[in-house]
Amino acid sequence: MNFSVLILSVFLSLMPGQADESPKAPIKAPKKAPNIILLIGDGMGHSQLSSALFYGEGEPNYVRFPIVGLSRTSSSSHKITDSAAGATAFSCGIKTYNGSIGMAADTSAVETILEYLADRECKTGVISTSSITHATPASFYAHVPLRKQEFEIAEQLIASKVDFAAGGGKRFFFNRLDERNLFPEFAKAGIVVDTNALIAKEWESDQRYAYLLADGGMTPVYKGRDEFLPNATAMALDYFDKTDPEAPFFMMVEGSQIDWGGHANNGEYLVEEMLDFDKAIGVALDYAEADGNTLVIVTADHECGAFALVSTKVQVPFQGMQSDYDSLSFSFGSGGHSAAMVPVLAFGPGAEAFSGIYQNNSIYAKMMACLEEN
Repeated sequence: MNFSVLILSVFLSLMPGQADESPKAPIKAPKKAPNIILLIGDGMGHSQLSSALFYGEGEPNYVRFPIVGLSRTSSSSHKITDSAAGATAFSCGIKTYNGSIGMAADTSAVETILEYLADRECKTGVISTSSITHATPASFYAHVPLRKQEFEIAEQLIASKVDFAAGGGKRFFFNRLDERNLFPEFAKAGIVVDTNALIAKEWESDQRYAYLLADGGMTPVYKGRDEFLPNATAMALDYFDKTDPEAPFFMMVEGSQIDWGGHANNGEYLVEEMLDFDKAIGVALDYAEADGNTLVIVTADHECGAFALVSTKVQVPFQGMQSDYDSLSFSFGSGGHSAAMVPVLAFGPGAEAFSGIYQNNSIYAKMMACLEEN
């Protein structure tokens, strides 16, 4: 290139109105905060989780999780926690005393993650195979010093910001000991309540929905309960998607009666509830894999029953009773909770934070950190 051509090229490059035609990187839109599905297997320790490997059909859904951690479960008052303090650790991020629902050790109310997100226009849900006023679900929307205050908890559910609720507990809302019937209160709060069946509605974005399908806890699976838990989980996801698909949601799903099987030292009861809970896990994982922006966490508030899968004793000719390592039996060491660490499984955005060994209230901190990053 001669000198005059070079000067002309420089001159043209400096002329006004000559836009740079080179492609630019698109401006990235802010990332939408992830949805969170927290599944709590009440009383589910490692052996309870393992039972689904041997008593279900095919591989359990939970083996699909890439991230595994361990949660330390003691409460502020006891080495062995109860469900109230255990769930409050998840919902509020604090260690509190056994029996406390959404309250600190000094009995001051603490905002729950569900309340925090509802105030930011996120959709919310609680699903349980116990009464919806029972310790675990209540710890996400209520604040009382004692978990036994279920009549007051029922009133707080109606006044709460829970958009979708499903479980048992009709007796705490209707035909109460104080002879109040809270049915009119549901209507005043804009809640469509169904006490007959888990049937999808023509969802309205300005309506809340509650399914109360048993007087107390739901019928155990081994006594004939249908697939209420996975079906309610799928129904809630349909509700969230159809009423406000742009809004993130938070949902807590509890397999309550794994714990009850442990308390009863009833292996059949426990295992059937575990398999049912795993079906709900499958619904959540399928949704998260398709959605791409949903964090799924599975954990337990505590272990119950000191449950183990042990070898069956069999009579061997000329050798007496021997352990058959290819035949499993149920063993229980307690009729109550234990202090054992429990599993934490995670999938989706932010899942990596859930690996390791940590206190149960750290699960709240990890969920909040995932939200804040987005």
